[in-house]
Amino acid sequence: MSLMLYFLRHGQTPLSREDVFCGSGSDPELTEDGLAMAQAFVTAQRSKPWQAIYSSPLRRTVTTAQSLCDALAMEMQVRDGLKEIGYGKWEELTKEAVNQQFHDDYIRWLADPAWYPPTEGELAVMIARRSLSVIEEIRQRFATGNVLVVSHKATIRIMLCSLLGIDVGRFRYRLACPVSSISMVEFTTQGPLLHILADRSHLDEHQKSLPGT
Repeated sequence: MSLMLYFLRHGQTPLSREDVFCGSGSDPELTEDGLAMAQAFVTAQRSKPWQAIYSSPLRRTVTTAQSLCDALAMEMQVRDGLKEIGYGKWEELTKEAVNQQFHDDYIRWLADPAWYPPTEGELAVMIARRSLSVIEEIRQRFATGNVLVVSHKATIRIMLCSLLGIDVGRFRYRLACPVSSISMVEFTTQGPLLHILADRSHLDEHQKSLPGT
């Protein structure tokens, strides 16, 4: 048996619903729909034999992870390296507002977020460095089994790009990661193998149809 890492994005928040920038500088709670999404994941996955549950320290991820921790009586492993990208001056602004107020920075970031950060925010390469250190910790601790990693839209995509050999600067354009989606990577003798990307089959049709990102 191999090590299987499941990357779960948190459930809906007011800011994901409104499609505004929500990074490590914002800490919204889950909406009622977001809480229902977290519970839907638990219902679908609680029978899986989980080795550990890791989470970003932000409230939207902790609440999502806590649902499974409570169901299985497991302790959550909270790691700062799994936090969302810091959007700096762009936090809680729409794309349109950012384009107007920080146009040059926004254009550069759209072209290559690996090396051009949001205004006073974080580079994607820095998120890759801090998040992959958590993945390496998990790999050192568990050679086999299922481990859940609850994180955020940009951070999950950056981790997946890094593991799969995709240019980190393309994370926004190569991989989808809607709210409450799950992706799974197996660590084989040939390296990381993607089995599942952005699956939301645990959600009902209402939850899948909700607005936002």
